[in-house]
Amino acid sequence: MSQQQANPETEIHPLIAGRWSPRAFDGNRAVESEKLKACLEAARWSASCYGDQPWRFIVADKSSHPDNWQKLFNCLAEGNKIWAKHAPVLILACASQTFAHNNNPNRWGEYDAGQAMMSFSLQAVAEGLICHPMGGFVPDMAREAFAIADGFTLMSVTALGYQGAAESLPEQYNMVETATRTRKPLSEIAFTAWNEPWQTQENS
Repeated sequence: MSQQQANPETEIHPLIAGRWSPRAFDGNRAVESEKLKACLEAARWSASCYGDQPWRFIVADKSSHPDNWQKLFNCLAEGNKIWAKHAPVLILACASQTFAHNNNPNRWGEYDAGQAMMSFSLQAVAEGLICHPMGGFVPDMAREAFAIADGFTLMSVTALGYQGAAESLPEQYNMVETATRTRKPLSEIAFTAWNEPWQTQENS
């Protein structure tokens, strides 16, 4: 099986270096409930503004709730359905648009939901699982399918499971699965002032 490792400019934790977004899932292997719960628990303990915890998750586990899994799968973009059909678990992440304690707009809710899903993803790596977040789904369809309350923004669907063989993917996805991971250099994203690259003392 392929494993895309990060090539960082400085050493980072192996959990972070080992996190990537494969599309090849082992469709014959379910995710153990203890591991799924651990991923959700990691998300639960993520940071949030005022400790508001604005995230909510629809958990669609094919092994225990196949009807729910199918409903969420039906909401995916066609391109994602090609490979996500083998993922045993789909997670729909939602973010509250208001704070619970005063009902004021929470402009950090979506950011916090993203933090929670990163915690989820890193726990998945620790459990020997893979996950792939998707923006390609139909929010209105998912909202209706799961009777999601107004005031929540539907952010992403994440596929979770065990890694499968890259060779099982269609050619266009197989090439991406085995490609080298790349990221913009720090000089393009970390600044001391806008567009002035941050540097360590050793490099200045």
